[in-house]
Amino acid sequence: MSETTPSSVPRRTSSRKQVRPIVEHEDGTTSSTPTRSGRPLLDFRGPRVSQPPQHLADMSMDERIAAVKEMGLPAFRAKQLSTHYFVHHSSDVDQMTDLPKDSRAELGERFFPTLLTEVHRLKTGNGDTIKFLWRLFDGSLVESVLMRYRNRITLCVSSQCGCGMNCPFCATGQQGLTRNMSAAEIVDQVVRANQVIAAGELADTSDEDRNLLGEAAAGVGDESGGEAVSETAPTGTSAGAHATASGGAAERVTNIVFMGMGEPLANYKRVMNAVRRFVEPGPSGLGMSARRITISTVGLVPGINKLAMEEIPVTFALSLHAPDDGLRNEMIPVNTRWNADEAIDAAYAYYKTSGRRVSIEYALIKDMNDHAWRAGLLAKKLNARGRGWVHVNPIPLNPTPGSVWTASEPDVAAEFVRVLRDAGVPTTIRDTRGKDIDGACGQLATSQQNDDAVTAD
Repeated sequence: MSETTPSSVPRRTSSRKQVRPIVEHEDGTTSSTPTRSGRPLLDFRGPRVSQPPQHLADMSMDERIAAVKEMGLPAFRAKQLSTHYFVHHSSDVDQMTDLPKDSRAELGERFFPTLLTEVHRLKTGNGDTIKFLWRLFDGSLVESVLMRYRNRITLCVSSQCGCGMNCPFCATGQQGLTRNMSAAEIVDQVVRANQVIAAGELADTSDEDRNLLGEAAAGVGDESGGEAVSETAPTGTSAGAHATASGGAAERVTNIVFMGMGEPLANYKRVMNAVRRFVEPGPSGLGMSARRITISTVGLVPGINKLAMEEIPVTFALSLHAPDDGLRNEMIPVNTRWNADEAIDAAYAYYKTSGRRVSIEYALIKDMNDHAWRAGLLAKKLNARGRGWVHVNPIPLNPTPGSVWTASEPDVAAEFVRVLRDAGVPTTIRDTRGKDIDGACGQLATSQQNDDAVTAD
């Protein structure tokens, strides 16, 4: 398919110099991607390492029932345990007074091994964003970010310890991959965030976010561009709330984005098990709307195709960052395996299969990928596959330590957006929530060096 580029789209010329991707090292030297200290360019599996002990959230309800019976206890105990964890967000068996007192310690050891230990947290000045640093059972470190918006509470979760995709402008990508996270480690980030919300540690309100153009920004968790969402809430509660023991409604995380550390589709099985826990009705799971869960990928085409066949209508986001393979090969090394057109084709196929509008994520980097002709090429490629299937979210680059790049100038970003909109492509610049605590997109790097961190009790 092809479509003539609109006359308003600038040709492939620019007075601005093209800056290529470069990695700056601690010793002051630089190198071009995709090389990195002798490490593999792409790491899809990581080293073979131990996974954490099995947790209740790793199991289906049938598996929980079987495990309870193996302990010589009646099957209904599995439902009680599940209710405490998924409905009341508790794993403290000492507080589970409906369980036999002489069995609580054994049940706690079997179903609730410690998965996340809070190392520290950072909070923005107005308190509407909190970044957590978690230590896992093997000492690995991961981060997650909790954000309140006016109409939702979003948690950005990690799915891997580090990342093997080697994208040079992403702090996580420069760490390399340590291991995949378990389904329960992913789920427990949400449960722990719900505990923080219930304790009143997240600000009660949030101002409207404005982007660098002064417009209302697309928030994290709103990747579909404000597409209407039919929320599914647990029986007897409003959307985004659980019933408390006293019968009232308690706030909780309403939106989940797999945009933390790691490439979700490189940890496909565990990520999808976590998604099933998110969407299963309580007490089997958290009872969330699949439409409020966003899975983002740099373009693992086989994983995108598998996701389309799951029949779980999550929001899908493709981190494209460049429409032309020459640049994208350097920015997104996985592009050497599946190129930009193959990734866009897979994204379009996801839309055709699921009926869910796709998001294109695009980090605007000064003099690298923010040229107007690239916006024109992106619009041409998206429109060639149809209209109404996609929404573009440009994101000003968030600075990371050692980075030689910076965000696009506002007038350049405005021109990029104008070209897309003039071509009929819905486009909204996303916010940079959490940038002041290194909690914005591309900044998660498990640093423990900030002395201003609030240490967990």
